[in-house]
Amino acid sequence: MTPRLVPRLFALDQNFPEPIVDALVDFLTEDAELVPIRRIDPRLPTADDWQVLQALYAGERTWDGLVTSDRNMLGLPKELAVLCQTKLTLVVVVAAGHDPIKATGLLLAHLSAVCEQTRPDRPQVWTLATTRKAPDDAWDYVSRAAERHDTTAQALYRRERLTADELSSDLLG
Repeated sequence: MTPRLVPRLFALDQNFPEPIVDALVDFLTEDAELVPIRRIDPRLPTADDWQVLQALYAGERTWDGLVTSDRNMLGLPKELAVLCQTKLTLVVVVAAGHDPIKATGLLLAHLSAVCEQTRPDRPQVWTLATTRKAPDDAWDYVSRAAERHDTTAQALYRRERLTADELSSDLLG
């Protein structure tokens, strides 16, 4: 596969905090340029979602898609029809609640994969989500490490643990 010479171009809806995106722009991969819709046209933040898609399609720049946290778009007939017509990619960050920082982090975690697989010849929908999970028990990892070293978890712990003096000594002082 031949690498792209230009980054993918995605519009960001108004739910993504511009100061955070601006602060991270230098650290983004070369995969994408993220542009808040307000900077594309100041009327877009109040436009219907289908109008945003149409404006991206008909605009001067060649947009790859729209990033939103509005999962309602996935159930709106007009928006879905226009998405199919424009062959844009729609990236929907779900399960972030109303936390724009979490949504931005989730987008950035998946952005490279989205850019690699975005195709201009067909509409695509990406739903990005995260789930809460319980913490892992550290002893499970001790047990696995012990198995790899042909010993028991208890024996490994006894061998590797610090003495009371070592544990309480200030290594940084």
